[in-house]
Amino acid sequence: MLYKNIHIGKYIKEMVVNKEISLERICNFLGKDEDFVEKVYESPSVDTDILLRWSKLLEFDFFRLYTSHLILYAPPSAPNKKTDKKNDTTPRFRKNIYTQEIKDFILERIESGEMTQAEVIKEYSIPKSTLHRWILKKS
Repeated sequence: MLYKNIHIGKYIKEMVVNKEISLERICNFLGKDEDFVEKVYESPSVDTDILLRWSKLLEFDFFRLYTSHLILYAPPSAPNKKTDKKNDTTPRFRKNIYTQEIKDFILERIESGEMTQAEVIKEYSIPKSTLHRWILKKS
């Protein structure tokens, strides 16, 4: 799965086909008509409330696709000296949380020869020691 360009409608349609869920059941669950469902399939993005309902219906976390994208492609955040960390209540995005899907995706790219270890480290900003730990665990 390629996390760089996410067309959520295609992923939803693919999951519906794989799980063989009827259009009638989808319409009843979402409370929408067939035209709406077809528009979702064609749409590169979906409202979060609707995406949550699709996730429940298909028993798949579609938000994880976006999280994976952030982990792989978001630049590391620069430290902000003006922010007082003690009083700051905004959530912090931690880039060092790698799901098993991300690890498998990266290791697959190395094993297939699509990328070298050095390219993975540079492209995804993964520490060298972390990547080596993943490789050792997989062996």
